[in-house]
Amino acid sequence: MSTDGGAATTTGIARLHDSPGLAGPGRFALVTNHTGVLPDLRPAAPALLAAGAPLVALFGPEHGLHGTGQAGESEAARSDPDTGLPVYDTYRCAGERLDKLLIDSGADALVYDLQDIGARFYTYVWTMFDLMVSAARTGRRFVVADRPNPLGGRVAEGPLLEPAWASFVGRAPVPVRHGLTAGELARYLNTSAVAQAAGRPVELTVIEATGWRRAPATEATGPAWIAPSPNIPTPATALVYPGTCLFEGTNLSEGRGTTQPFEIVGAPYLDGRFAPALAGLGLPGVHFRDLRYVPAFHKHAGLPLRGVQLHVTDREAFAPVRTAVAMLAVLRRLYPDDFAWHTPDGGGGAEDTGHRYFVDLLWGSDRLRRAVDAGEDPLPLCDPPAPPGRWAGEDVLLYPADLASSPEGRSPR
Repeated sequence: MSTDGGAATTTGIARLHDSPGLAGPGRFALVTNHTGVLPDLRPAAPALLAAGAPLVALFGPEHGLHGTGQAGESEAARSDPDTGLPVYDTYRCAGERLDKLLIDSGADALVYDLQDIGARFYTYVWTMFDLMVSAARTGRRFVVADRPNPLGGRVAEGPLLEPAWASFVGRAPVPVRHGLTAGELARYLNTSAVAQAAGRPVELTVIEATGWRRAPATEATGPAWIAPSPNIPTPATALVYPGTCLFEGTNLSEGRGTTQPFEIVGAPYLDGRFAPALAGLGLPGVHFRDLRYVPAFHKHAGLPLRGVQLHVTDREAFAPVRTAVAMLAVLRRLYPDDFAWHTPDGGGGAEDTGHRYFVDLLWGSDRLRRAVDAGEDPLPLCDPPAPPGRWAGEDVLLYPADLASSPEGRSPR
């Protein structure tokens, strides 16, 4: 149980631990990683077994069951030493291969408990999607043990992905910052993309996170903040990530190989013009600080870089996607001979990219890249933040909004 603004929140996995019957009849496998903990920070899997839950297998996402893998990596363990349960690696596994994993697990249902961070290109929700499709095809139930959206769930931002640009950083038409919990996103996908991919929706249950309400971005997403992957170390990182992840599709460092990934961006060719130009845009809720750094690994490893750090001054006013789009336009204008998009081979850990620019997969179309390259204002491609019910439909929402914090002073339900 966590406390946020005086309200007690109980995550779905904590409720399942107290009442294992919430998962339904039969044996289940747990889709989890190091973020899957109870309020006292005990790992959920051994605690569920001790509570008598019929848990028979564990499924791990990108970065692995214990979160040790870097971007584009997982872990090789085939069994969990703490529980003795078999571990199935789902990363880069889909279709018939994933169906076989579900069948081999002997589970009647899958229970999903991973901490998402509210951005379309964060791959945990697409692991969820792929498993929902496989569960539908193989006749298994799917249960989401829900958790709060750490960005608050109050607004969505950015365009819907266009189906031609689907990849593992976006399987279906979802905005860049989707504004939903994993359980709500599962409800949306189940009647659309899952049903289309599997020929039928999966039998879906969402164990709601009781006591949570939509509000401005908050650090209180559970009993404690646990970095959901190596390069999302803090809530401040998660807040900027829906925007600055777009820099993965450029020749700038997005801060990997430093202690502040996604909060800083830089390149060898940037100079003292960049930070003042960004400050001159007057973007809401953020200041830009000129800085220099040397990444220990990833892009430009070992080289001195110059760039900026994003300092969020107003979480409610800050629009991460629009901010990053404006930054890209400034880069093209100031450094036309140096700024470039990531190589058309994909990169950044995406699968099956062919020869598409990685930024196109992140954005969900080639519209952003083409607008920036043409010297056009790209901001019209990104509508201002709006309640998530506008794109997802009010019927998928499970949690009310605080009236005082809603963009229009009302609940989006």
